[in-house]
Amino acid sequence: MKIIVAKDAGYCFGVRHAVDQAYKTAKEHGDVYMLGHIVHNENVVNDLEISGAKVVDSLDQVPAGKPLLFRAHGTEPSVWEHAYKKNLSIIDATCPLVTEIHQEVRKLEQEGRQIIIIGDHGHDEIVGIATQVKNPIIISDAKEAEELRKMKRIGVVSQSTQMIENIQGIISILLTKTSDIHFVNTICFPTKRNHEQIKRLAQIVDVMIIIGSFTSANSKRLTQLALARNPNSYQVTNVEYIKDDWFLKAGTVGISAGASTPDNIIQDVIQHVKKIGKVIDEEIIYE
Repeated sequence: MKIIVAKDAGYCFGVRHAVDQAYKTAKEHGDVYMLGHIVHNENVVNDLEISGAKVVDSLDQVPAGKPLLFRAHGTEPSVWEHAYKKNLSIIDATCPLVTEIHQEVRKLEQEGRQIIIIGDHGHDEIVGIATQVKNPIIISDAKEAEELRKMKRIGVVSQSTQMIENIQGIISILLTKTSDIHFVNTICFPTKRNHEQIKRLAQIVDVMIIIGSFTSANSKRLTQLALARNPNSYQVTNVEYIKDDWFLKAGTVGISAGASTPDNIIQDVIQHVKKIGKVIDEEIIYE
């Protein structure tokens, strides 16, 4: 059996930076506080908690003198203002590509456009984007786009981890709702690369494994892309979810992972699949 691993599987640079910042700050200060989980992966969350990264519900729960880490997903302007007023020590781990989305959506608003954000309702990143402007409309799929009224001028951005296929379907509908639309493609390039690798890889392997938490919208999208091209595609959180009979007739196995999946879990899965298939060769990296 041959194992092929997508080159861009796992942490994107924004998530890696935020997680590394959390570990580093906790080590230096004894602990660090965050408003919500830093990533949508229970394994990482548990490990960070042991290391001293603590999740709180409000800024009032952050002890005086202790650092507050703003996560990669982006943070509401009102929270920034509140933190400054409380003189909290802020560690800004916002992904720079998310910061760019904030800048773009504000520019579109300045043009006098009705802002439409394509993404998952309630997702941390979407909340951060939406709070940059007044009265944005959030839609997640083509059905919701169909329900919109006609508008004079529209400005559109998306969650950084959206699938281009979903966005294309929505944009085609929005074109029927207005004669003046300005769309900024804000899917981040690590997401684009990972999506493209999975689309190609899933078609050339017998079995496709996507590693990622079921709480991660990003990982579920990767699984959706793989399943559309290979019915023998499976999402696993870690090695405990893997079933040996998936590989009974497999000559090739593809492996990728969501942007919130740490390196050690990816390596655990690779080694476990190698053991099942009695593979002694090094895995192939798919670019």
